[in-house]
Amino acid sequence: MITTDILIIGAGPTGLFTVFEAGLLKLKCHLIDALPQAGGQCSEIYPKKPIYDIPAYPEILAGDLTKNLLEQIKQFEPGFTFGERAETIDKQEDGTFIVTTNKGTKHHAKIVAIAGGLGSFEPRKPLIPNIADFEDKGVEYMIKEPEFYRDKKVVISGGGDSALDWAIFLSDIASEVTLIHRRNEFRGALDSVEKVQELKNLGKINLITPAEVKGILGTDKVTGVAVEKKGEDAFIVDTDHFIPLFGLSPKLGPIGNWGLEIEKNAIKVNNALDYQTNIPGVYAIGDVNTYPGKLKLILCGFHEATLMCQSAYKRIFPDKKYVMKYTTVGGVDGFDGTRKEAPKAVVKAIQ
Repeated sequence: MITTDILIIGAGPTGLFTVFEAGLLKLKCHLIDALPQAGGQCSEIYPKKPIYDIPAYPEILAGDLTKNLLEQIKQFEPGFTFGERAETIDKQEDGTFIVTTNKGTKHHAKIVAIAGGLGSFEPRKPLIPNIADFEDKGVEYMIKEPEFYRDKKVVISGGGDSALDWAIFLSDIASEVTLIHRRNEFRGALDSVEKVQELKNLGKINLITPAEVKGILGTDKVTGVAVEKKGEDAFIVDTDHFIPLFGLSPKLGPIGNWGLEIEKNAIKVNNALDYQTNIPGVYAIGDVNTYPGKLKLILCGFHEATLMCQSAYKRIFPDKKYVMKYTTVGGVDGFDGTRKEAPKAVVKAIQ
């Protein structure tokens, strides 16, 4: 069983920044996310799209924001459970919680912070009649381990950043990469589109547009896909894996069955104090919560995470008095032994 002070459900920007604020209070964090990596939507849906409302950054790519947040919290050594969804929560007699994922991984925590953005993300599946028969048999809706595709034939379908980026990445790993999109135009970042075109010219990516995958071939596993290209007869593309990347659909998921007060698919919290839910010890921060005047902005999630951690500290240590110190004064001590602090002024006597 994984034990921690604060269990954070959701490893998007708000969840990641919570690790930093908790670390300042010497509280350990562990994060659960259904996606295969940290960053939430910033990593999975629009890693190369610019964000303009992060303080001190006139412009920052969503993927770079995730990288910076991970670098910022590295010294607090957070734990991660990726590719699993928080399924159930059980409150213990001592007020702590055990959260179990859909794969049976148990987490024991004093505090639970739900930072799941718009909820758990489920892949949007193409309307192919027999696709369910091949799930985990050559059909994957997200890429968890790129090395899994080493020297394999891969067909990717989609026209956004995720499809473009993975086609580029796998072109150096898979034996053959085919990218299929129903339009000639892509919705991704311009440099990614240009890179795919370059790799096509080099013979490293097969690009088929405008076209759609209409069927999957195979018995025990995928052996090929049936493709319909506009103005042409249907044809077969041999492949070991078919990866449709059509984005993710946000859903509150099993958390909606935890007895929390829900309003319009969001969790109601006490914003007058600490963003705690109707279950003491369970908080909701970021886009997943709602309260009067709520704005679904990353910077608002950062603010909510800060106040939530202060409340969590008081709940864990009711008899301790915490005196807040600015990081410019107190510095930052990591759990790994590192320390960050401002240089001390040199005092020199006047002769």
